[in-house]
Amino acid sequence: MMNKLLLITGLFLATFGVIAKPQTVTLEVPTMNCPVCPITVTKSLEKVNGVTDVEVMFEEQQAQVSYDDEITNTKALIDATTNAGYPSYVKE
Repeated sequence: MMNKLLLITGLFLATFGVIAKPQTVTLEVPTMNCPVCPITVTKSLEKVNGVTDVEVMFEEQQAQVSYDDEITNTKALIDATTNAGYPSYVKE
């Protein structure tokens, strides 16, 4: 009985891993024009539920964000930076 339970749990976890789709997107943040701006942008993105990693590049005026697309999306990321005073858009 215990072996069956472990097998079922393992299969469930393996299936769940396939369903979740980690994504990475680069956002252009053109109004980031001072060395302190990346701190605010980073904090705003880190507060979005589902975000797993944020790297803000001041000189490039970009933010690279990794997130779980089952939990959040690019609109939420853009809204987060915009609400913090730094409108952004997805880099094409």
